[in-house]
Amino acid sequence: MQKLKTHYHPEINTLENKSVFTRLSTRSIAVQGDTILLLYTERYEDYSLPGGGLDLGEDKIEGMVRELIEETGAKNIRNIRPFGLYEEYRPWYKSGYDVQHMISYCYTCDVNKELGTANMEHYETNNGMKAVWVNIHEAINHNKRTMATSDKKGMSIERETFLLKRIAESIN
Repeated sequence: MQKLKTHYHPEINTLENKSVFTRLSTRSIAVQGDTILLLYTERYEDYSLPGGGLDLGEDKIEGMVRELIEETGAKNIRNIRPFGLYEEYRPWYKSGYDVQHMISYCYTCDVNKELGTANMEHYETNNGMKAVWVNIHEAINHNKRTMATSDKKGMSIERETFLLKRIAESIN
């Protein structure tokens, strides 16, 4: 899969003498015209691609489909194709490691416009996360405003905005 970008969080100056935890994850890209299926999270005031961590030994595509269904209730997932890989290094705040190395495998797919019931994790619901179809350009502009003005933004917004811009370029 093509590497789209390697991003280093501003707090990560070096990996030398750091213990690094690698997390594999997937991101789903479902587009219909200029509309894309995203997750809006009230807590962080941002739009993100559906996705999440892979279970140990889980197939990437099976994990992508699992996460997409859990977070959005997507139905009839089909035409899954690789889009690219986004790699990032960011601070890790749990004991045992200094840095998280996250690798996000991104796939395009088609899904039905009508969504079923999502089965989100407790923290996702508590953060006010919900699946929405939104104009991709509106989502990019919203995330840019959040990055520029909000103190609530999470660490993933730069990844998500970068990916949304690349997706927008690919559909125009």
